Amino acid sequence: MTLQSRRAQLADPGAELLDRAQALWSSYGRYILGAAVAVAVVAVLGFFMVRSRATAEANLLFWQGQYDRSIDEAKQVAQQFPSTRAGNDAHRLIGDDAYWNGILRSQSADYKTAITEYRVYLAHEKNGVLANSARRSLAYALENDKQYAEAAKQYEQLVGAFDRESSGEFLMGAARCYQSLGRRDDALARLQRVIDEFGDTSSAVAARVRIAEIKAAAS
Repeated sequence: MTLQSRRAQLADPGAELLDRAQALWSSYGRYILGAAVAVAVVAVLGFFMVRSRATAEANLLFWQGQYDRSIDEAKQVAQQFPSTRAGNDAHRLIGDDAYWNGILRSQSADYKTAITEYRVYLAHEKNGVLANSARRSLAYALENDKQYAEAAKQYEQLVGAFDRESSGEFLMGAARCYQSLGRRDDALARLQRVIDEFGDTSSAVAARVRIAEIKAAAS
């Protein structure tokens, strides 16, 4: 090092520190970088393991019929991982839990919770089998909550989304809702669609019976 360079370093203490840092990086940089990457990988894996474990626990509790406990677990996932697919899927699971609680308890509050959670889920998940399954559950929850107009709309949007048997079932659901609203002609029109478009399904037989009952009640 020249005398001039040494004087420059004395005038600027930071320069000597920078030189030392550069020398350290040249010798050990790849080891430091490798350690940093390893720490990052462990952190990411830990994140996914915690999330997966919590999601699996919530799903297991649902299939065991422990809906209240499943809701608690799913809520934690939704709160801790709000911007992830798992966090959004937790809303669908909460909806399923609340829906079945509504079936078992016959409480409107459970259906309302299910409706809210399904809508949160569907706001982010637009397409796919799970999205359509959530729409189907939403339609049933709306019907059970006596929101017949919205339920009929959901049912009709699902026609063609699954198999033919399901499509006939959805039109039957729409017909039930229109009948509950006192819209007899709309109900008959949906029942006739079942017969005309899905005559090979079990719903077609039920549709014929229902048409006869409605017409008999009106005569």
